[in-house]
Amino acid sequence: MDVILQSTLNTLEKSKILLNHINDTTLSNASVAPYYSSIGTHMRHILDFYDCIFNKGVNNEIDLATRNRNQSVETECCSAKNYLDSIIENLNSFDLAMTDSVLVTDDLGLGKVKMTYSYGALFSQANSHTIHHYAIINYILEGLNMSIKHSDFGYNPTTPKQPTLN
Repeated sequence: MDVILQSTLNTLEKSKILLNHINDTTLSNASVAPYYSSIGTHMRHILDFYDCIFNKGVNNEIDLATRNRNQSVETECCSAKNYLDSIIENLNSFDLAMTDSVLVTDDLGLGKVKMTYSYGALFSQANSHTIHHYAIINYILEGLNMSIKHSDFGYNPTTPKQPTLN
């Protein structure tokens, strides 16, 4: 398996740790300022990104601006776990080369644009996007006086580690 897909699967495994650590109330809690978003909205957003990749349209096109937005993923850990499992299954069976081209549509703030990506670039973007949202989830967890027992959850691999005190 390609290292990009292995890295992506490794990152998404942290979603399992998170979802096994919280309940539906915590998943849907949107009480933390300043954005009042929930862990569930971030999980759904992460998984929708991958879902777009696996639901490519005719002519090998992927539209990142058209997402499922399944509300139950935002409020029910069971639904979020099922969605996560389907994404992981699709990643495990993905058989196109990371160098293959794909036409990607996204809205970068000034309307939809089409760009040619490689699958490697697209999965790399999805992986970084996931880590970015894990950082926000960590912030929400902190506001809820909770934490995940995983030292890398929400941290990019290039983030310098704090020195340990002896």
